[in-house]
Amino acid sequence: MTRSILCTLLIIIISCGNALARQTAATGNPKETAAPAAAIAPAAAGTISTEEETPATGNAPASEAAIPASEAAVPADGQKQLQALKAAEVQSPIRGKKQFLPTRRRIDREINKLKFAYKGEVIMGLTASYGTMSSDDTDIMLILDGIDADGTVATVKPFIGYFYRDNNCLGVRFGYRHMDGNLDAARYDLGESNDASGSIPKVNFNSDNYSFGIFHRSYAGLDPKGRFGLFAEFELSLSTGTSKLSYQPDTASDNMKTTFSDNTQLKLAFNPGAAVYIFPNVCATLSFGLGGIQYTSVTQKDDAGNKIGTRKASNMRFRLNVAAINFGMTVHLWDKKKK
Repeated sequence: MTRSILCTLLIIIISCGNALARQTAATGNPKETAAPAAAIAPAAAGTISTEEETPATGNAPASEAAIPASEAAVPADGQKQLQALKAAEVQSPIRGKKQFLPTRRRIDREINKLKFAYKGEVIMGLTASYGTMSSDDTDIMLILDGIDADGTVATVKPFIGYFYRDNNCLGVRFGYRHMDGNLDAARYDLGESNDASGSIPKVNFNSDNYSFGIFHRSYAGLDPKGRFGLFAEFELSLSTGTSKLSYQPDTASDNMKTTFSDNTQLKLAFNPGAAVYIFPNVCATLSFGLGGIQYTSVTQKDDAGNKIGTRKASNMRFRLNVAAINFGMTVHLWDKKKK
């Protein structure tokens, strides 16, 4: 019985030893693999080619002398690729830096590639607009008829600017605007069922405004020769002026009552447009007022100059204003593109 127990213990010890040997071979224990790797390293080192030359003393570079055993077993071509990857990793300026994925690169749309105006140019110009309205015995929706009205709007705005860099201009603008309108006669009729009809008294309106503003204009050329271009303009302006409103309080009398108003407006406007050189240094422009942000303050006074009321309003409105379509002429001084 003692003999059988000893045999059983011997079998268990042998089985454990075999299992431990297999586990060590699978995990690559350095203690067991160091000797074979060290034996292989001298033979493999002779096949490794590097870009650095070995000095005459016979001392190999430190990078070659410290080749790990796991790399020594790699074929010569594989070791060349491995050394190239390590050299690129050492020389890389972004080593150790984390990059966000996906990486995005800025797209250069080359808007400023085509030059329309050059740095150092000075422009002097004038924009103007004029519009009239007239109606003779006009009917509107069969409610108002016999309307006799007319009006005029005229605007003149001289300006001067400097191109602080290619296609970008900063300048100042002065302006004058005149408006007048007359309503001589109009009748309204809401129908027999409503029993409401009558006539609108005479009304006369007259306004004069002066303005001062600064603007920034960015051009974009449309052709390589720089003859045609588009521009986007932002303008911050302050305008002030007076208006006069006269109306007939009683249709049976010809007496007119008049009120005066002092107007002040601060406005940030967006005015895009197009430009074309009609002469080498003369450019014609067409701009459109698309609205913006504005603040308006109005103070009303009677005939004797007494204050009778005030009104303040602020709004943001972006839409095409037919009264703000301006034709202009610009002269470019000190043309840099000839140099």
